[in-house]
Amino acid sequence: MIKSLHVALLETKIFLKDKAGLAFSLLLPIAIFSLMYGAFGGQTLFYGTAHVVNLDDSGAHAQSLIDQLNEVENLDIVMLTEAEAQRKLDRSDILIAFYIPEDFSADIESGQSTQLSIRQRGNGGSEGQITASIFRSIVEGMNQQLQVHAKVATSVAASGASQQQINTVVENYTATEQQTVSVNTLEQGESPDPVNEFLPGIVTMFILFGISMNARALYEERKRGTLERLITTRLSITQMFAGKFIAYVLRGFIQTLILFSLAYAVFGMFTPASFFQALVLSLMFSGAAGSFGLIIGSISKSEGQAIWMAVFFTMTMVMLGGTFFPIQEGTVLHYISKLSLNTYINDALKSIVVHNNSLASVWPEILIMAGVIVAGLLLSRYLFRVIAT
Repeated sequence: MIKSLHVALLETKIFLKDKAGLAFSLLLPIAIFSLMYGAFGGQTLFYGTAHVVNLDDSGAHAQSLIDQLNEVENLDIVMLTEAEAQRKLDRSDILIAFYIPEDFSADIESGQSTQLSIRQRGNGGSEGQITASIFRSIVEGMNQQLQVHAKVATSVAASGASQQQINTVVENYTATEQQTVSVNTLEQGESPDPVNEFLPGIVTMFILFGISMNARALYEERKRGTLERLITTRLSITQMFAGKFIAYVLRGFIQTLILFSLAYAVFGMFTPASFFQALVLSLMFSGAAGSFGLIIGSISKSEGQAIWMAVFFTMTMVMLGGTFFPIQEGTVLHYISKLSLNTYINDALKSIVVHNNSLASVWPEILIMAGVIVAGLLLSRYLFRVIAT
């Protein structure tokens, strides 16, 4: 066993000194995850800017409109002069601007019609269209309130009510009308977190890919006669096989440890308990993947064949395992996915990390991976003995 560990440590040192291998095994999955998180993990809230030209500086109604715009969440208000707005529109610095006319408040108070203006380049852009919709909805609300105010004033004109009393009645009536219909939002579970959704799949994909790519290294050792020379030493075939297998498992474990540590530090993805349990699962997965790497390396007849077999095996396991998209239960693909090792490790990791379950809750997945390890080791040991003698 000691000699097998020496072989494993030697292989691990070679891996850690291989800058290209480290970049592929560690930096590439981090880069891919960052891209996916940036693409799918952003918030869907609207953030926009409304460029407003207020030609009615002293008007109370104009100020009321601007105040209501300021109350809109995630909408910034930028005040411009008419000349500044025109210059920015001409240069396409902005795509849309909102104009409050000079006599806006005066016309409203005298009961005359007034008109707000929107100037835009093209369709104003998607942000501009949303901002224009917000602007129109606020104006519509003001218009309805003014209509109510006019009707109330007409109705109570003969009673001699003061303007203050009329305003109080309108405010109370408007508040009552706003409460007539409400919207109740019911949460159905939590929205999916892209970190939790994608990271387990990315980690397992690159563990599987990196370990199975060791098949190429095993073929090169066969081609160069390295295995034959090692057999002439005091190493037995079993010790050599065990050393190779332990090295593959260590490589996968190192990848997992670094990536999960980054996820814990940056995203707070784990609790201490779930971190340890996730490492245990990944260690088992590394063992299963390592046995497949030995099988591929043993049966490959050329370097190219080893590479393509590793790529095909990895991508098949990844796609069938529902790594980046959910597979609907009851479908044909769902039953086919049971043939993928990634299905079980991804389900187990999500159960531990996302739902905070224990290892006891994923014992079926653990049992399946243990069975794959045993079967893979038996087959790879037989094939390794064949190529090494």
